[in-house]
Amino acid sequence: MAVRLATLSLLILYPVAWFAPLMRAGLLPIFGLSEISVITGLQSLWGSDVFLALTVTFFAIFAPYLKTIGLALIQWNLLDPRALPVLHVLGKLAMADIFLIALYITVAKGVSYATLEIAWGLYMLTACIVTSLVLGLMENRRENRT
Repeated sequence: MAVRLATLSLLILYPVAWFAPLMRAGLLPIFGLSEISVITGLQSLWGSDVFLALTVTFFAIFAPYLKTIGLALIQWNLLDPRALPVLHVLGKLAMADIFLIALYITVAKGVSYATLEIAWGLYMLTACIVTSLVLGLMENRRENRT
């Protein structure tokens, strides 16, 4: 029952993580720092590059959320466990957004005029995705035993 509740809690925690500040960025510390979240990043992308915005929206929003919904449906016996391989692929795609954020941070830190600080939302989003991955592995293990 605890695993089921953990999975359902992700359905609440993911949207919180999407709006939480991932980082604070700015041009030199004296100009102040702007908070960047998944949602504000997507808003910026939609204004400049629609294809990239669609791709990132899928990886950051839809892939992890669909995986979590599918996992909850399997745990509550509302979806056939044969769907687990598809959910694992969605989970791997969801990890891509953490990689992209880490890449952006690394690049931005290399620029001497930019200031970048990690915010709590990055850790929350990472925890949600890793928790979803672990819950998926636990469900896969449970299905293999039966």
